[in-house]
Parts: sequence; structure tokens; C-alpha cells
Amino acid sequence: MNNRYPLSLRQLHKRFFSRSVHLVAPDLIGATLLVDGVGGRIVEVEAYHHTDPAAHSYRGLTERNAVMFGPAGFVYVYRSYGIHWCVNFVCEPAGSASAVLIRAIEPLEGLAKMKRRRGLTDERLLCSGPGRLTEAMGVTHAHNGLALDQPPFEVYARDGEFEVESGVRIGITKAADLPWRYGLKGSKFLSKPFKNG
Repeated sequence: MNNRYPLSLRQLHKRFFSRSVHLVAPDLIGATLLVDGVGGRIVEVEAYHHTDPAAHSYRGLTERNAVMFGPAGFVYVYRSYGIHWCVNFVCEPAGSASAVLIRAIEPLEGLAKMKRRRGLTDERLLCSGPGRLTEAMGVTHAHNGLALDQPPFEVYARDGEFEVESGVRIGITKAADLPWRYGLKGSKFLSKPFKNG
């Protein structure tokens, strides 16, 4: 990390993720995510629990979702609609198969790389959506199953108080009424504003 961040920031390890997905998800708002030194502040996430019909793990273990059934603190990457990669953080004890989808970050590190990868200059649009942020940060299926506390990943605890708002998740048809989307209130980097925000 460079001097944009205080050196006192605490790296998050597997113990942080080994809790209920419903505790981890809002606690990630304001945390810092870097991949090979590129990334920024997490401003929007969604929680997916194994009892949730919208979760990839709902119908059981498959080759595609196997990482979700493993221990907490690992990365689950899948392709959405055959187009975009999406990155998730596996939570809860092994077998629970619950995860947090990272929906948006505020880009702070490696902006030149992100702009080049995305082919645009508007910082607000670099990482405002799960497919956008993986493209900007260079995340692909090659990252699936990697540990969040080992290179190329770094996840750091938030460094202050952040006002978190919640609402229904985006782009799903099953369990669409569950308020399991969390975001940094007032952030201009959200993929979509909260209705109450």
C-alpha cells in the first residue's frame, strides 16, 4: 500500500470472514480491497446465504460453486450472464456455503491501470458494478479459490465510522425482497442508488 492509506490499517484474515454473512456484509462497507495493488474502498455489497434461493449454493455442491462450501476467507469468482466476472468473499464455517458479492468500490489505487482496462476516464464509472470492478481490477476465474489474506489480494479493515444503508438486492428474481444489499450512504460510486437514500 502507498501513502494514501495509514500504515496502521489492519489486514482482515479468515477469522473476520468466519462469521455470519449478515454480519460480514455490512462490516465490509468502508473496508479496502486491493488486487495486485489495484483497488479502493468497498462501498456496496450483497449477502447470499445458503438458505437463500438466489444463492449459487442453494441447490447444493457443484464444480462451479465448490469454493463456497469451503472455509471462510477465500474468493469465489463466477461469470454472470456469460459476460462479466463477479467476485465474492466466502463467509461462515466450511459447509455453510454463504458469500458476499462485492458490487462496487471507490477507486483509489492503480487508477491508470483501471482506466486502461475499462477504456474510460470517468472514475465514478470505473468500479460501480460487479462486472465493472472485476474488469478494472483484473479479476478473472484464475482468482477463484485464492485466499483473501494472501497475494494478490489484500483486504483491510475500515479506518473510521461509515454510515451503512441497506435495501433489496439487484438483478435477481428469487428472494428479491430480502434487504441484503448494503452500501455506503451518499457514495457516488454505488452501482445504483438506494431507494431510501
